[in-house]
Amino acid sequence: MSAAALPAELLDAARAPYRIIGRFAHGFARGKLAADPAYRAILERGLLQGHERVLDLGCGLGLLAAVLRAAERCSEDGRWPKHWAAAPRALSIRCIELRPRTVERARRALGGAAEIVQGDIRMADFGVADAVVMLDVMHYIEADAHWGLLARVHRALAPGGRLLLRVGDAQGGLRFRIGQCWDQAVMLARGHGWIRQHCRSLSQWRSLLHECGFDSQVLSMRDGTPFANVLLCARPR
Repeated sequence: MSAAALPAELLDAARAPYRIIGRFAHGFARGKLAADPAYRAILERGLLQGHERVLDLGCGLGLLAAVLRAAERCSEDGRWPKHWAAAPRALSIRCIELRPRTVERARRALGGAAEIVQGDIRMADFGVADAVVMLDVMHYIEADAHWGLLARVHRALAPGGRLLLRVGDAQGGLRFRIGQCWDQAVMLARGHGWIRQHCRSLSQWRSLLHECGFDSQVLSMRDGTPFANVLLCARPR
């Protein structure tokens, strides 16, 4: 198992809900959670600790919600890694996803564990959140819409809130190109055709966040992957 993976107890608890919607979804959840370092980093470092209202934009099948609920159960059962930060306690998890079919499947899998909303995050109502998470979403949105979207996230965050934004670094060389090719292959496999990607360098992403009223810190998300990904941990100024 990759060093980026969740511990076995967390991994099993997080992927379990997807068994109800089919073998492919269950296998996808396991593979994604076993290989993607973002979920482990969020839990291990306590990046959502103390943030009770979580908003996941571009949530897909709702894996983040499944991970957070699994974390709560493992913490209550005494199965939480002792060297990690305390488990997050999200009172509400609201997820927004564009594709109706994906929304329907996420709702079936997660039930009442999270609110899954169908909508376009460029215009959907965000409400108020203590934390907003966007993993691998921004490069699918037109570049001229980036500023407006991040400004709306800024307005939605409660005082002391946090934005977790994972993006690719366009100056990441071969790793970045591999990530682009992977994303295109995934979209083609899902029947979405050729999707134009709207990418920026790490310095450009941070500059954009600054323009939208955020201060940001950078966490590398390369461990266990061939990609040039970073997680930007941003707080409103």
